[in-house]
Amino acid sequence: MTGRRRSPNSRKRRTRQRHSGISMRDLLSEALAGVLQRPARSALTGLGTVLGVGAFIAVLGLTGTAASQIDARFSQLTATEVTVQDTGGSDSSHVPLSFTPDADTRITALNGVTAAGVFWKVRLRTDQSVRTSLLGNDGSDARPQIMAASPGALQAAGPHLAQGKPFDTFHDRERQQVAVIGTGIAKRLGITDVESQPAVFIGTTPFTVIGILQDVDRKPDLLLSVVVPRSTAEHIWGPPSDDRASMLIATRLGAASQIADEAAVALRPDHPEYFKALPPPDPKTLRAGVGGDLSSLFLLLAAVCLVIGAVGIANTTLVAVMERTGEIGLRRALGARGRHITLQFLAESTALGLIGGLVGTSIGTAVVVGVSAARRWTPVLDPTTLAAAPVLGLATGLLAGLYPAWRASRIPPAEALRR
Repeated sequence: MTGRRRSPNSRKRRTRQRHSGISMRDLLSEALAGVLQRPARSALTGLGTVLGVGAFIAVLGLTGTAASQIDARFSQLTATEVTVQDTGGSDSSHVPLSFTPDADTRITALNGVTAAGVFWKVRLRTDQSVRTSLLGNDGSDARPQIMAASPGALQAAGPHLAQGKPFDTFHDRERQQVAVIGTGIAKRLGITDVESQPAVFIGTTPFTVIGILQDVDRKPDLLLSVVVPRSTAEHIWGPPSDDRASMLIATRLGAASQIADEAAVALRPDHPEYFKALPPPDPKTLRAGVGGDLSSLFLLLAAVCLVIGAVGIANTTLVAVMERTGEIGLRRALGARGRHITLQFLAESTALGLIGGLVGTSIGTAVVVGVSAARRWTPVLDPTTLAAAPVLGLATGLLAGLYPAWRASRIPPAEALRR
């Protein structure tokens, strides 16, 4: 018995069914239709990815911008500051003060120095305090730090005065009993203005307050001190005892390292070993440290947001699989294979991730530019980061859709049609 011959058209139909597929255009249109079919749900699903990618861009952008500003600020202040310590060398036991009276003049003569001065902490006896009256205890007793400083030291600190003026070379040369105090000390002592020439008593020695410091660019401990002229302090209390003297040098930008090399010889050509100059640290190291700390902290937050976004996409895609079981069964009955269903749902989750990545990149960039504009900074954004952010969102959506897509492909067509 011979079998029935199959017609050529039948063989062609079987061949087409065996090699059925889905074009990229159809796949993208199906994915877009699936996303737009429930816009509210899609927006909420992609919110996690938006936040994660936005945080990723904002963190890296703000970190780079802040590090750049810190570097610039560091260069303007710390990189123009040199400190010279009086060690006394091997003669420290019998040379309490190595700085000569004209130390300020010697250093300011160097090219690149804008101001320089000597300072040290004055040690008072335990029964001595700072008060505004000698007649009994009027409640104004205080024990602030007493700082002896040359006029150049105050100038190098970059003072911003609330009232009055700093002492000058005349006060130092004539050993005038004048003082400059910070606003905190003035408030504690009840001094509100300097026009009436208020006096403070350090122990039993009166000093006229001629200036009140509001702020300083360098050496902020001056704000918590009563600052008196160097020569006056040396005349009343003698040279430094516990803490040896130091010199604060303000330089032009780029001159700090050179001044640090020249300072010891300029101060004492006969004994340069009496001094130790401390140049400013490397700003690149500071910027790298600050940028690394900020990046590691906030990138963790961005990663958490991305994980939350991936979970949201996976959950919504899985729910969509359950709701669209009938549609899946119909597609399978019309010839779609399991891999076609997998590709469809993967395309939808990937589209959600990509859209979330693009929106998040835009929001993150806007945050960096907005914060920089508000702070009058120059925004710093790496083009590589901007290009990688949407890809990160796409990868998040792709990974989140793997399990739901696999689950959809495993639904038997007959069972799907019964639902």
